[in-house]
Formats: sequence, C-alpha cells, structure tokens
Amino acid sequence: MIDMAQRVYLDHSATTPVARPVLDAMLPYFDVRFGNASSLHEFGREARRAVDRSRESIAGALGSRPEEIVFTSGATEADNLAILGAASARGRGGHLITSRVEHDAVLQAAEWLGANGVEITRLDVDAQGRVDPQAIFDAVRGDTFLVSIMAGNNEIGTVEPIADIGQGCRERGIPFHTDAVQALGKLELSMDGVDMLSASAHKLGGPKGVGFLYVRRGMRLAPLVHGGGHERGLRSGTENVAGIIGLAAAMELALAERAEVTARMWRLRERLIADVLRIPATRLNGHRTESLPHIANFSFAGIEGESLVMKLDEVGIAASTGSACSSPNLEPSHVLVAIGVPLSMAHGSLRISMGRDTSDSDIDRLLSALPRAVAELRAMSPFKVGE
Repeated sequence: MIDMAQRVYLDHSATTPVARPVLDAMLPYFDVRFGNASSLHEFGREARRAVDRSRESIAGALGSRPEEIVFTSGATEADNLAILGAASARGRGGHLITSRVEHDAVLQAAEWLGANGVEITRLDVDAQGRVDPQAIFDAVRGDTFLVSIMAGNNEIGTVEPIADIGQGCRERGIPFHTDAVQALGKLELSMDGVDMLSASAHKLGGPKGVGFLYVRRGMRLAPLVHGGGHERGLRSGTENVAGIIGLAAAMELALAERAEVTARMWRLRERLIADVLRIPATRLNGHRTESLPHIANFSFAGIEGESLVMKLDEVGIAASTGSACSSPNLEPSHVLVAIGVPLSMAHGSLRISMGRDTSDSDIDRLLSALPRAVAELRAMSPFKVGE
C-alpha cells in the first residue's frame, strides 16, 4: 500500500486540496465565531460581517458590486440558478443557446427546460472544442432569453472566446452566462458582456459545498430555493459562513499566486504534451495553446481509459478519464464525441490536471509510469494498435 503522502495527485480539475491559508481562515468560524449570519446578537453580527467582507473581496476581484454576488452550494447550483432562474423569470417557452461541450450542470438543466417547453439550440464546436461566436449570433431569435457558454472546458481545457461572445450578446440585448469554474483564478477573465458567472470554491484550493453566481445588476432571475429570503431572495438557506470565508480566501490566494503558478503549469503542460505524444497512436484532445494552463487531455488507441486510470493508481498516481461528475458513466465523453474523436479513441482518454503544488517531480513520476502502463494494457487488448 502506497502512503498517501507519497502519492501524486494530478486530478485537480475534479477537486483541489484546501490550501493551508484557506483552512486557517475558516477554522474560527466552525467553533469560536460559529454564529448564524441572520441572528441579531453579536455572534450573528460577527458572522454577518465576515460574510459581507467575503462578498466584498470576491466582488472586488471580479470588478463587480458586492450585491451582485449570490452564494450557492457550488457551481452546479449556480449553473442551475442561472439557466432555470432566467427561464422562470421570463415565463413559459422561449429559446436558450448553449454548446455541445458544456458541463452536465448546464446541459442537463437545458435538457430539463427542453422537456418543459423551451427550445434549445446546442451549437457544434470545431475539432479543438471552440465555439464560433458568429454561430451563436446567427442562432439568436426574438425569443432567445439566454446564451450559456463556458469559459474553459473542464475535460479538454479549451478556452472559449467569451469576451467576443459577451460583446456580441450585449449588442443584441441577449443575457450571457458563463461557467468559469475551471478558468477562475487561472485566467484573467473579462467581465465585459458577462451577465452571470458561475464559480466553485473547491476548484480553487477552497472547501467543497460552496460557490457563487455573479448576477449583473438588472438581470431578471427567479429563485430555485424558497424560504427565508437569503441572498437577496435568490437563494434561501442559512449561509455556510465558514465555507464562504474559505471561498473568498481561496480566490484571494489564487489571484495573488496566479502569475507564478500559471507560468509553472504552462511549462509543465508543454513538457507533458511533448513527451506523452511520443507514445505511438496517441492524440492530444483540445487546443494546444488556446487552453487552460492546468489541463491536458489525451487519447490512446487500443485501451480503455478507466483501465489506464486504475493502472496509474496502482503505482500511486491519481488522474481521471474526464469530468468527475460523470465518471460512473461508461459512455464516451460527450466533449470528445463533439470534437470528433473516434469512438475507439474516445474510450481511451486520460485527463491530467495540475494544481498550485504540482512539481517537476510529479510530472517525472507520471512520464515514467504512463508509457509502461499504456504498453501493458495494449498487450492485453484484443484490438491491436495499427490494425
């Protein structure tokens, strides 16, 4: 059994360890400052001040107003609030535009709307996973109430042109939502033309179970959760005070370290790509340069991705085949299918995703183990590479 301290973690797109400064910021709000932020006494007032400071910190990082930040249980809820809330505020019917490579939180919310009277346009992408902004604008109709396109893909890393999309949507009077879960803290995001933005703490070195939806002032949105009227009536429920503190601290840390950390991840990613592509019958999925700095996705002919993940886990290396939210699903990734990866290779995918502490030695370990694991699996496969 390999000790956890000796294992290499390369699945940061699934979740990240809570950074020590973030944990230190959270700890007092579990016991000493444990009050309910809606209570009138000093315990509650202290909690409310902490929530307000966190909201102001996040808004400042985005260049927005504090009242435009709505805390949620994470990005899945934020995506659903943006999409279902916009549809509900509009009323019956209408038209939503999204793409075929979005996170399931967006696609399944859209699917639910489609079964309930809303028309959905799911746009194709190019071979690297990019949406053509003009295709979005061409799809706009008189009853289009929202465009939802992610900032950076969680499986293949491709970055979408959200500045161009947002500007075009603004010119046409169409609200624009972006899922920025993987991009926030790693890219300098333009908020021009963005009306709603989803984020999650646990992809930033923060805790699980908390996120936010940025909602531009004037955006009409109906709540999904009703109760005590928290978060300006858009998300009722007692605030997760410690989690909100952790979310703000994680964002502050990510932004403070961004230049140094992303430079290292870009260097490691390019080294990783160059070496992995030396393995025969291997392809890179997604764009090589127009990408998030921490994600690289590969397909290997003649093997199953799940078997490769388990092979690597046996030698103490954690990676994934794609989104952790759909990992129990044995169907090929909808993202890889959308970019035209042949089904035979889509089943043999591996996603490597790095974090703030990923080192050269971590990549050394992977590059030492991966070719051997691929060769062993191909030797057992009934499908011979090159046949």
